[in-house]
Amino acid sequence: MAAARAVGLERAPGDGIRIRPLVERDWDELVALEARAYAESGLSEGGETLRSRAAVSPATCFALEYEGEFGGYLLALPYPLGRCPDLSLAETSGFASENLHAHDFVITEELRGRGLTPHFVRQIEAAARARGFERLSMVAVQRSHVLWARLGYTAHREVELPASYGAEAVYMSKAL
Repeated sequence: MAAARAVGLERAPGDGIRIRPLVERDWDELVALEARAYAESGLSEGGETLRSRAAVSPATCFALEYEGEFGGYLLALPYPLGRCPDLSLAETSGFASENLHAHDFVITEELRGRGLTPHFVRQIEAAARARGFERLSMVAVQRSHVLWARLGYTAHREVELPASYGAEAVYMSKAL
């Protein structure tokens, strides 16, 4: 199981949870989930832009599976510390970086509130360490910076974010 952990694949004890690489069959559900999570706040990127992020680093993009069904996803890509993708622009090339940017992380409505986020995050952190990344960063939106702070992430309010994130977004990172 150690090898599976290194690439982000592990079952949570007794939960029917599996974290695995994204596959083509995930995309319709992923795009629909992203729209439900972000359209109302104006943060939705749309399928083409989401796919461009995954294309840059498919080995660092994961699906959360619960009892064999799609339960959420993480799109992560190497990005220089202190920088992040602009939500209004597709990715055209990747970066060589020791920082892995967790760009988009969403769990389905049915699975929220079950304590899955810390488990998913631990697995992503382990996968990032196994790939040689030294830090994990993100932009916390919709007041999620409180959750991320509890998981060990530090706010970097000095980092200027693209306007596409809105005024309340907070850049955060954690040493791995």
